[in-house]
Amino acid sequence: MRKPKKAPAGAFSPESLMMSYGYKPELSEGALKCPIFQTSTFVFRNAREGKAFFELAYGLRERGPSEALGLIYSRLNNPDLEILEERLKLWDGAQACAVFESGMAAISTALLEMLKPGDVLLYSEPLYGGTDYFFRHVLSRFGITAVGFPAGKGIAAAEAAIASPDLKERVAMIYVETPANPTNALVDIQACARLAKRLSNGRRVYVAIDNTFLGPLWQHPLKHGADLVIYSATKFIGGHSDVIAGACLGGEDVIRRVRTLRTFLGTMTGPWTGWLLMRSLETLKLRMTCQMKNARYVADYLKGHPKVERVYYLGHLKPGTPDYAIYRKQCSAAGSVVSFDVRGGETAAFRFLDRLELIKLAVSLGGTESLAEHPATMTHADVARAEQLRMGISDKMVRLSIGVENPQDLIADLRQALR
Repeated sequence: MRKPKKAPAGAFSPESLMMSYGYKPELSEGALKCPIFQTSTFVFRNAREGKAFFELAYGLRERGPSEALGLIYSRLNNPDLEILEERLKLWDGAQACAVFESGMAAISTALLEMLKPGDVLLYSEPLYGGTDYFFRHVLSRFGITAVGFPAGKGIAAAEAAIASPDLKERVAMIYVETPANPTNALVDIQACARLAKRLSNGRRVYVAIDNTFLGPLWQHPLKHGADLVIYSATKFIGGHSDVIAGACLGGEDVIRRVRTLRTFLGTMTGPWTGWLLMRSLETLKLRMTCQMKNARYVADYLKGHPKVERVYYLGHLKPGTPDYAIYRKQCSAAGSVVSFDVRGGETAAFRFLDRLELIKLAVSLGGTESLAEHPATMTHADVARAEQLRMGISDKMVRLSIGVENPQDLIADLRQALR
C-alpha cells in the first residue's frame, strides 16, 4: 500500500487534524472523505510484494527504515482501521493504537496479552460491571488473581490490598478506572505509576487506565505515567449510540504485542465501524465540550434539590480534599457523568426514573442524548450487595450521562420527575 504523507501532528491541534490526518484523497479517486474499504482481502501487485508483506506481518524480519506493513487481509489491517488508529493517537499523544469491536474486546485482549498464569492484577473498585465480571470470573480460569482496592482512598489502600508478600511479588499490572464508575471517585495515576516501579523488582509492572468516563479530551493518562490507556469507544469517541467499539493506546512495544494477539483472537473492529468512528472524531471536541457544560448546570441544580441527598460530580470537589488535588493534577474538566442519591431508596429512584421524559432510561453513556440508569440493579447488578455498599453503590443512586440537549430542558425534565 502506498502510504500517504501525514501532516506533522504538532503543527495543528487534534480537533483540526480529525478531518484529514493520515488520509490522502488522491489515493482514493479524490474522495474528500475516506471511503469504507469493505473488503476481506487485498490484491498484491506481485508475488515478491506478497512475500515481503507476510515477512513483516509475522515478524520474520525487521522492518526497513521506510517500509510499512502492506495491506494483506482485513483481520490484520485495513485502511479505515489504520487511519482511525493514527487519528486516535493524537488525542493522547500515544505512539501506537489498536482498535477493537468493543470496549470489552480491548480490555480482554490487552490483559490476556500482558498477564500470565500466576500473576496478580491489582485493580481499583468500583469498575464497569462487565470489567468487574471479567476480572473476577474469567481471568481466574487462567490462574490470574484479581485483587481490588477502593478508589478514592489513596495509594495506601492499594498497597494494603497486596500487603501479603505472596501477592506483592506477583503483581504484574495495576488497572484503574478513574473516575470510577459510577461514583466518580478518583485514583492518582502518577502514584500508581510510582507503585508499579516499586513493585517491579527487575520486571515490568504495567499500569493500565480505563479513560472512558473523561474520554480523550479531559484526561491523558499516558502523560502521567500509564503504559496503556483503554476506551470503550462506544461512548464519547463514537458518541451517537449507534456503534460498539473499543481502543487501546500506549507505547509501540506494548501495542505491537496487543495487536498481535488481536490478529489471532479476531477482536479487531471492521471497516464500517472504523469509518463511523472517524466520522464521530470530527465532532468529538464540540460534543464533549457541550456535554461538559450541560453537566455543570445539571449537577448544580441537583445539588440544591431537597429530594437529592448527595451529588457525585467532579466539578463539586472542594479545595483541600485529596480528590480535588488529584482532579487538578490530572483532569482538565469534570466531564459529563453525574451520579446522585435520591432520598427514599430504590422505590423513590425507580419512581424518578419512570417519570423522565426527555432523558431516556438506558445504560451506556457519552452519547448525544442524555441517559439515566440505576447502577445497583442494572450496570452493576452482578456485584454482590455487600460489595456494592462497600464500593459506595447504594439502591438510592442514579447515574446520569448528560447529552447535548438544551440544559434548561434537561433541568425541567429532572424537576418534573423529582416532583
